[in-house]
Amino acid sequence: MTRLAIIGGGSWGTALAIVLAPRFPEIRLWVYEDDLAGRMRATRENDVFLPGFKVPGNVAITTELPCALAGAEIVLSVTPSHVTRAIYERMKPHLTPSMLLVSATKGIENGTLLRMTEVIRETTGAPHVAALSGPTFAREVARGEPTAVAVASDDPTLGRAIQVAFSGPSLRVYTNPDTVGVEIAAALKNTIALGAGVCAGLGLGSNTMAALITRGLAEITRLAVAMGGQPLTLAGLAGLGDLVLTCTGELSRNRMVGFELGRGRSLEDITGSMRMIAEGVRTTAAAVELASRHGVEMPIATRVQAILSGRQTPREAIRELMERSLKGE
Repeated sequence: MTRLAIIGGGSWGTALAIVLAPRFPEIRLWVYEDDLAGRMRATRENDVFLPGFKVPGNVAITTELPCALAGAEIVLSVTPSHVTRAIYERMKPHLTPSMLLVSATKGIENGTLLRMTEVIRETTGAPHVAALSGPTFAREVARGEPTAVAVASDDPTLGRAIQVAFSGPSLRVYTNPDTVGVEIAAALKNTIALGAGVCAGLGLGSNTMAALITRGLAEITRLAVAMGGQPLTLAGLAGLGDLVLTCTGELSRNRMVGFELGRGRSLEDITGSMRMIAEGVRTTAAAVELASRHGVEMPIATRVQAILSGRQTPREAIRELMERSLKGE
């Protein structure tokens, strides 16, 4: 593999371009914003989403999708979940059957309740699409700190090809055949992280956080298994690993949004002041709807959605969770 297209120039897309640059002679990074792309070409730095890191010289920055995709062997999309369908519809005329498609987006499409690989398959007709996920803060990846992720695909040849192409001194890639489990874990950990941030914003301590993470993992596992995922996946990098990181790490956007909600700020005020997207804000409603569709009880996600919608205060939501009917673990 010599040519990689990365679609999405946010913090994660830029970090992936940096860490994968030694693995590919040519990378083309598609950036949506014309002004940002111009500055990145001039300064070799993403001053909006990942300041302080130089983008290597073999990463070509473009705002034109045909240019980004021309001759690519791997197409790695790192776009917000709510625009993924529209982006792939624009990309479809420029995709070829030989291209390997990989999604690094963590979310669920509102309305359809589809996972990102399902959105991509439905849009492009591609039979096999891989999902890349795991505990990854963009700044730490860009710094070259050791990081492990999972690539999930029902096609073992595709998963192995991405593993070999992406693995390097600071990025270790494990294969996983359970795309459902990996993508559900990737999306719903953001919902639990919102709850973790709320608890931190209220000044609650380690006991509360440990209980929230543990019971949050139980909720995510129930839904993933009901949708055909494997329980063991939820104990892995895309499950427990990413959940712990997003719930406890200071760089977590979803945790930050929850933290500010816990301090009493409105959701509109919080998100209005952010340049980057906290996927959990959109995903939580879809998660609650998915749970209802599959007959799965998800009390934490339901209460997080009540907080986001303004139907409950954080303290009311926590009290309701604690006063639920008693049951076995």
